[in-house]
Amino acid sequence: MIALSITDKTQYQTKCKSVGMVMRKGCDASILIDATNSEKTAIPNLTIRGYDIIDEAKAAVERFCPGVVSCADLIAIAARDAVFLGGGGRYEVQTGRRDGLVSLAQNVSISIPGPSASIPQTMAVFANKGLNLTDMVLLMGGHSVGVAHCSIFKDRLYNFRSTGRPDPTMDSFLANKLRARCPLDTTTTTTTTANNTVDLDQNPFQIPFLDNSYYRQLMLNRGVLEIDQELALHPLTRATVMSIANALDFPIQFGTAMVKMGAIEVLTGMQGEIRRFCTATNWPPFT
Repeated sequence: MIALSITDKTQYQTKCKSVGMVMRKGCDASILIDATNSEKTAIPNLTIRGYDIIDEAKAAVERFCPGVVSCADLIAIAARDAVFLGGGGRYEVQTGRRDGLVSLAQNVSISIPGPSASIPQTMAVFANKGLNLTDMVLLMGGHSVGVAHCSIFKDRLYNFRSTGRPDPTMDSFLANKLRARCPLDTTTTTTTTANNTVDLDQNPFQIPFLDNSYYRQLMLNRGVLEIDQELALHPLTRATVMSIANALDFPIQFGTAMVKMGAIEVLTGMQGEIRRFCTATNWPPFT
């Protein structure tokens, strides 16, 4: 649901995956299952790190109270702690979730907007999960401690929307900085530079922290991903971005949105199961 590793900057960097890990199927830990065609194998999920943290936590709780704590709850708790350690404040986590029995890679592409999705497309995805416009803008704030690979946004630097020119909405100084990190390679599309990463919050003094600096950077046209920058440009979301950028209670607002997201399509009662191991369903094993 959010960064699964929670003890240093590298671990914070995958917090931007938080929305996707819940919205693809709901908060049922389906992302954790290892199988040939599980969600973990979907292309957008290949860069997610920290699964081992949840596995270690699960092994620990199973030793003391077997069959009680779900993997879905562990993800939610790890998310809360990651937010707190990242300076985003602390919020109460609802527990009692059960783990899902289904994990399919094809569910990923239809349930999470891509880095170049339009604002209306993104709003529709969030609305389908019961989240409103403000929730969406707040949850995108997880990008304040996220990174992106050059391959995800390189078109904005060199050939935006097949125009042969960079994205005119990007701050020129930022564009020059990113081109140095993500040079154009005319010989191949699969190079080591494509795997270089950059911080999504381009304020060098705020990178380790989950705060509203990300929104202030967007107001300066310093968004790295197209979807991020569009938040500050589109008339439907611009006012919300401005409000959050100047807010003093961002940690509280973000925590409220996280709690709401953590309640998406949860399994309770006799639904699903409590997995013994987060990487596989109990019986029959998921394949």
